[in-house]
Amino acid sequence: MRKRIAILGSTGSIGAQTLEVISQNPDHFEVEVLTANNNIELLIEQAKLFRPNVVVISNLCHYDQLKEALKDEPIKVYAGKEAVQQVVQMSNIDLVVTAMVGYSGLIPTCNAIKAGKHIALANKETMVVAGEIINQLAIENHVNIYPVDSEHSAIFQCLVGEFNNEIEKIYLTASGGPFRGFTLEQLANVTKADALKHPNWDMGAKITIDSASLMNKGFEVIEAKWLFGLKPEQIDVVVHPQSIIHSIVQFRDGSMKAQMGLPDMKLPIQYALNFPERLPSTFKRFNFLDYPKLTFEQPNTKNFRNLALAFEALKQGGNMPCILNAANEMVVQAFLNDKISFLQMPEIIGQILEKASFIKSPVLEDYILTDKEVRIMTAASIKHLAKQKI
Repeated sequence: MRKRIAILGSTGSIGAQTLEVISQNPDHFEVEVLTANNNIELLIEQAKLFRPNVVVISNLCHYDQLKEALKDEPIKVYAGKEAVQQVVQMSNIDLVVTAMVGYSGLIPTCNAIKAGKHIALANKETMVVAGEIINQLAIENHVNIYPVDSEHSAIFQCLVGEFNNEIEKIYLTASGGPFRGFTLEQLANVTKADALKHPNWDMGAKITIDSASLMNKGFEVIEAKWLFGLKPEQIDVVVHPQSIIHSIVQFRDGSMKAQMGLPDMKLPIQYALNFPERLPSTFKRFNFLDYPKLTFEQPNTKNFRNLALAFEALKQGGNMPCILNAANEMVVQAFLNDKISFLQMPEIIGQILEKASFIKSPVLEDYILTDKEVRIMTAASIKHLAKQKI
């Protein structure tokens, strides 16, 4: 039987590539649910092509347009954030791909796990905000979480057949982004357009900015702690500009395993969708002769402070990673809206981490309240900086 897939965030980069993988493997997968936030035109196009059972648009303003466009299709149409949170519980879903960006993926992922749905996790913020709760829910409901991020997929692939062997350390690789090697003086003058030019990966705007600031790598560090049961000191980051080695596991005997390949998100997506079987693909193959040198260097956490802030939040624990995430989502949007500069993003985040209320052992409701509190605080800081700019 074909595996029935729900894609949360189907119009984003990961969602769209997931649909590419599904279209190339029609005997293995079928689309059951598609959801999107605002990209109504692409959602309509996807719905007509894949004809899922259900389509949900999170923004209520687009409901009438979506309903009208699909009136002749055998597709149920819903709208609103609550509809996204509820649709994942449908009995005819085998796997939920969480490709939403940011905090918005937390509650739908929780609900999907409670309903016993296996998760292909591309929404790293879910684990950043509430990794302990997600892990506990997965255990209670006998749910598997398959990582989609290239770095975590690499670690996961290296651990197949090694689950009884103790991990000494993991190395998450980072391209370094478009500003690798920049001085603080240079970073003070970078623009939004500069930051959106990632050298190796094709991603959405928010994740691309996070990659440029190294916050994306910081989030991956926190996510790795929960996915693989690691301590902060067991996780290291190494800059690897070619993005060929996607991450490395070092075992207690000193041996190391690395997963390699060209930077193409469709490979980890396909692996997550059909684990443990590897499906054949037409993806471009890696040629060693095209890459005679693979290089590595230390990340500069002084100039790219976000990575250091993420490690600090991880070590403090509690709701600190939730605070980190909420503040980051706000400053990234402000940067994209030309309200603050590139270097003001970590400046504001650092201030919020010091001011926000710390909760040592939070429950889900605490995370929800923390997220709201931090967004209000961060908005005030952004507004204050914007006034100074004028």
